[in-house]
Amino acid sequence: MRATGQQQLQHETKQVRREEPRLRRNRTLRDGEKSKVLVIGGTRYTGKFVVKVSAKSGHPTFALVRESALSDPTKAEMVEDFNSSSIRLIYGDIYDQKSLLSAIKQVDVVISTVGIAQLEDQERIVVAIKAAGAYQGCARFLPSDFGNDADRNDAVEPAKTGYAIKAKIRCLVEAEGIPYTFVASNSFGNFHLRTLSQLGATAPPRDKVVIFGDGNAKTVLNNEDAIGTYTIKAVDDPRTLNKILYIKPPANTYSMNELVSLWERKIGKTLERVYVPKEHVLKNIQEAVAPRNLFLALYHSIFVKGDQTNFEIEPSFGVEASALYPDVKYMTVDQCLDQFV
Repeated sequence: MRATGQQQLQHETKQVRREEPRLRRNRTLRDGEKSKVLVIGGTRYTGKFVVKVSAKSGHPTFALVRESALSDPTKAEMVEDFNSSSIRLIYGDIYDQKSLLSAIKQVDVVISTVGIAQLEDQERIVVAIKAAGAYQGCARFLPSDFGNDADRNDAVEPAKTGYAIKAKIRCLVEAEGIPYTFVASNSFGNFHLRTLSQLGATAPPRDKVVIFGDGNAKTVLNNEDAIGTYTIKAVDDPRTLNKILYIKPPANTYSMNELVSLWERKIGKTLERVYVPKEHVLKNIQEAVAPRNLFLALYHSIFVKGDQTNFEIEPSFGVEASALYPDVKYMTVDQCLDQFV
């Protein structure tokens, strides 16, 4: 954030704190009580799953929504759905420090699901959490950290910059002493499986499939509802406090070659496999324009470098979701693909 922007943010925060008394936030949840959850970015792709699961799980759930969202028919329908699900709407956004502070003061846990364009602006959320005193006691912050582990990847530009911003927010949260859980959700299952990760496609391939690299790197493809479920399971769990929550169920870990073979068995047909050497993938990234270059760089990280599975989860920094919550009946890759046959 530029110095002028930081100065403006500090000015806004000081002004709001003068206008509103600071609330005491160092309370402890009573037995059986569930934390109050605020989702910022609840009408976005990831956020809608987190919001719905939070409410369904019995958490008093709040969604920070911009009034301008009501002018978008898709988001307006989603907001109406939130209303009918007893989700409390708070109108405001992260660029209005007064509304942001007011929202945070009402909850115990803040979950950000903002998109890539707003990742760095999560500094404003960190400042607001501090100003509200919400970092004390049982409160917790889950920044928009979904996807690959921001600290353990070998991504190239432009994906590299996005991961660097996520890592920067992680460092800021830790430096400020705010309790956190970072969710490394890995790949979004429905998003990838509905096309078998074929860029520009609208359905899974039935004749020819393009595979980056040699197709042997392992990736993890999780159903979006499961990502929301594991995220909400973690918010009151002391085992996930100040840890990275990795969502890596064994049944959802596949190489691209294995995934294509599974798809071939389902449709009863052998596909032509076109392998793109890693050198060509890198060349394609350099020659592509936004946003295609970003998608290619993410696919390079996932399907060529194997960034989701090429390290071990150490207890010092992380925990694995399906091991922590064996009761969760998540949709497997095998089951997910059945939707598209």
